[in-house]
Parts: sequence; structure tokens; C-alpha cells
Amino acid sequence: MTARVLIIAGSDSGGGAGIQADIKAVTMLGGHAMTAITAITAQNTLGVQGVHPIPTEMVLAQIDSVVADIGVDAVKIGMIGSAETAAAVAERLTKSDLAHAAVVFDPVMVATSGSALADDATIAAFKALLDRGMVATPNLPELAALGGEEAVLAHGCSLLIKGGHGEGETVIDRLLETGEGEVARWEAPRIDTTSTHGTGCTLASAIATGLAQGMPLEPAVARARDFVRLALMGAPGLGSGHGPMGQQFVRNDGLFTGPALNQITLPANDYATSVAFYKQMGLTQIVDSPGNGYARFEAANGVTLSIHVGDGAAGGATTYLESGALDAWVAYLARRGVQFEQMPQDEEWGWREARLSDPAGNRLCLYQAGEYRRYPPWRI
Repeated sequence: MTARVLIIAGSDSGGGAGIQADIKAVTMLGGHAMTAITAITAQNTLGVQGVHPIPTEMVLAQIDSVVADIGVDAVKIGMIGSAETAAAVAERLTKSDLAHAAVVFDPVMVATSGSALADDATIAAFKALLDRGMVATPNLPELAALGGEEAVLAHGCSLLIKGGHGEGETVIDRLLETGEGEVARWEAPRIDTTSTHGTGCTLASAIATGLAQGMPLEPAVARARDFVRLALMGAPGLGSGHGPMGQQFVRNDGLFTGPALNQITLPANDYATSVAFYKQMGLTQIVDSPGNGYARFEAANGVTLSIHVGDGAAGGATTYLESGALDAWVAYLARRGVQFEQMPQDEEWGWREARLSDPAGNRLCLYQAGEYRRYPPWRI
């Protein structure tokens, strides 16, 4: 069953943080995102120009509507809007229809731009949410405002301390449990980017999705961290300030619990000739190691294909490359001298296919299948 994640948070009109970041993270990780919006903000990459809190009774109505029909496996709480809403949401989460749901609490106080998103009364009301939370995910300034590690752990929830606001070239994130102290730690090089708007929202929602999918907390955190780092690396570079991340570009990166086919390595005879061939096919070269006879290419959907000189001989397998505009793609390649053994034709199984071989003799099929690839009429 699809994991159902309820996001209780504010809206970011610039699409970088808040429920917009949450929905993207949950969706890209295979969950179903639902929302109870606590505040509407006028916001862009430069800052927050205005905040309009949603009345508490409307926040609760959104929660009730979702729970009554769709159901909830995990809850992510971000910007809460007001002390009244914080207290009311904490009480609502104790009801029997949400008692089973894992709660991830991201105690949002300040936007990446530096704009305040919670007053002192609201921060004081966070205690009730910590009592209900499975894990809290503060950054270093938020942790200090909450009273430090022991103060948070005293509420009985796990604590993920995010190290992005720390000094140095290495980011250290630490997971702590009540009575056990630190149980896990992750260290990774700091990513040099200004596109950091929404990192906390994305991380918390990614954790919530993992918990909703039945993952234990530690692996859910580990996967969520990987997702955030990939989204930072894929940021589109929008805006003049702290830009949005690239959640939409995190694809086929081993983030799912089941097996995923996302890499193929083909044998090659002549390195330069094979590299030129696959670049001409429209793949983007991302690794160039001629001394090792190895090159890797990325397809439009994030799947990678490598060629390796000396890695066996071309065999009987066929590699399939898909395009939504097959005829135009084949015509483009043919005009540039690519030789086809079969020009595009409709097959009885519903695909349109063209066939050729690469310089090493590996067989390729260029095809267009639409919904027939994953959802043929005879799908079992």
C-alpha cells in the first residue's frame, strides 16, 4: 500500500520550502503527500515578505478531513503558525485515529533567509509536540532555542541534530535516543551551494516517508540524508538568494527499498569511438577515464550506462533506450551517419522500435512505448 504522509506546515509561495518542498520529497520517494496548511507566506529566495496564519480550527478541519477518508501512516510537522495551533495539533495527534502514526517534528523557527517564522509563545508551545513526536530534527540554532540535547530528549522523542549550521568543510548529523545518547552519526563533505532553501523541510518529510513505508528510524534518516544531498547537487539555480533544491531531479538513485535497475555496463573495443557514439546518441557523459577504458553516461531520466574496454565481448543482450519522440530522434541520428538495421516500425506488442548496434557490436533498440512499457493491456 502507498505510504500516506500528512504534512502539517506552512506554504512557501516561492516553492522552495514549506509544504511545496515537503510534497516534492514525499512524492519523489514514492509516498502520497497530504497537507494541513498552518500559514500562508509571501516568500521568495531573498526572504519572507509576509505571513498569514491559518485559523486553528481550519488547520484541525484539514487534519480531520484527511484522517476520516484517506488515513495517515506518518505525520511531518514544520512551521506551526501559532502557539494555539501548536497546542491544538499536539492534542489532535493523541486521538486514537492518529495514535499509530509516526510523528517527525521539524521545529521551524527561522527561514533559510533569516526571517523569523515562530514567536516566543509558539516556541514554548513546541513542548507538547515534542511529547508526541517520534523524532525531532532541529538545526543547531533551533536546538539551542529548545534548551539543548537533554531538554529535547527529556520529552521521550529521538533527536536528530542537523549539522548544516556548523563550521568546517564536513557536515556532521547525529541521532540520539533517550537514555542511550548518540546511536548513529553521519559525516559528509559540505556541498558548496547557495540553493539550500528547504533543506530541513525536505529532510523531515523524507524521514516521515521512510517511516510511513515501514523503515526503522536509522535507515529512514540515512536515506533521507542521501535524498537531501542529491537534491542539493541537482538544484536548478533559481532566484537571487537562497534558491530551491532540485528534489525533482533525484531519480533512480537507489533510494528505494526494492531492487532498481539503473545502471548498465557494456563492453567496448575502441574507447574513443564508443564514447563518440554514445554522446552522439544524446547521452551526457559524466565519467571520462580513458586510462581505465571506462566512461559513464547519463540518460534523460537519470539512469546511467557505462562502456568498459576489455570487459568481455559483445553478447546477445539488447539495451533499450526510450524516447517520447522516436521518429525525430532516429531521423536526427540517421542524418549524422548512424547506421540502423531497422528503422522505426510498430510492433505487435504495442512498442515502436528501431534497431542498431554500437561500435563494439552491442545491440541497441531505440523505442517509444508510452504507457505500454509499465502498463500493457496484459499486465498481470
